Amino acid sequence: MPNFKYAAKDNSGKTVNGVLEAADYAAAIDMLRKKNLVIVSVKESASKSEIFSMSFGKKRIKADDLVVFSRQLATMVDAGIPLVGALDILGDQIENKVFGDVITKLRNDVEAGSSLSDAISKHKKIFSTLFVNMVKAGESSGMLDEILDRLALYLEKTSGLQKKIRSALIYPAVVSAMAAGITLLLLLKVIPVFKNIFSGFGAEMPKPTMVLISISDALQKYFPAIVLITAVVVFVIARYVNTDKGRLKYDSLLLKMPIFGTLFTKVAISKFTRTLSTLIKSGVPILNSLEIVGKTAGNRAVEVAVETVRNNVREGESISEPLARSKIFPSMVVRMVSVGEQSGELEKMLSKIADFYDEQVDAAVSGLTSLIEPLIIAFLGIVIGTIVICMFLPIFKLTSVMGG
Repeated sequence: MPNFKYAAKDNSGKTVNGVLEAADYAAAIDMLRKKNLVIVSVKESASKSEIFSMSFGKKRIKADDLVVFSRQLATMVDAGIPLVGALDILGDQIENKVFGDVITKLRNDVEAGSSLSDAISKHKKIFSTLFVNMVKAGESSGMLDEILDRLALYLEKTSGLQKKIRSALIYPAVVSAMAAGITLLLLLKVIPVFKNIFSGFGAEMPKPTMVLISISDALQKYFPAIVLITAVVVFVIARYVNTDKGRLKYDSLLLKMPIFGTLFTKVAISKFTRTLSTLIKSGVPILNSLEIVGKTAGNRAVEVAVETVRNNVREGESISEPLARSKIFPSMVVRMVSVGEQSGELEKMLSKIADFYDEQVDAAVSGLTSLIEPLIIAFLGIVIGTIVICMFLPIFKLTSVMGG
């Protein structure tokens, strides 16, 4: 059963906080009222097993687990196996034991008379709104096996897209961190040794060497303060980004970044079109589909644009017109959506756009890797090369004086 975090007041007016386990939200409210507590707030929270599964490597429920679950459940339903039996089999054979426990809970709920969509809606940390709505559409249309198979394909595509982005960002991040670490090591540990050696010469050091030693001295002297200020700045920026206004500005900047902005935009368009196509094809109403797409966009700027599209569609406009006004979606996407609306094959057109942008993301990731690698190597060469030259300048000068 899910856990509910609550805040309430007892008979003396004292605030009481705690967590209780209940079948659902209404049951949690009823339990608190029976304790003669005045309820301030009640929110569903992750159980200990869910928190553990989200926090520690092998226990974590991944997109791949959901893909396997969806595909195997689709196969069993298509083969005529009753839903309770199919869930029973999956709960026993799934490798991820935490997910296996969740599937067992689904099986118990379905056996008790709940629909599959209602059962999975109780596990919001695992099954997204999109997943719940598509399963609900599959149940109402009698095409649950086909919808589950479509869900598995969708999850595979989106998971593959995310992995490509991570691989594109991890390499430059790791190399940049190593470059920063090497530079700091040289400035904090190596240069002071050279400084002590040079001071024994008694000769005047070249200006570049003096500048580098001054930077090293300042860094050694103020290093704790620099670290503290950096941490405070990062903390303040992170807090601001977590606000609605900050998140909107941050995500808008991501889409406009040099080099990476194009990649993020292509990913956002691919995710938007594929999600919307999958939902429409599964029979989810267009307004509900746009609401779900907005919430699963992963970018606040795109989410706001989709919310505007949804409001305009509710008022009778087509999808393509507000998309064009958003300035996020390229004219090609807008025109293809418009053609899809006019021809009555919007989901097919959206799917074609998604496939096209998946290919574009592949090309962008390859191009980004080949572009960033020489830039980082050049940066390392210039920075470390400059430090080395500055350190050896006094030795060259001393050698020339002794030779003269």
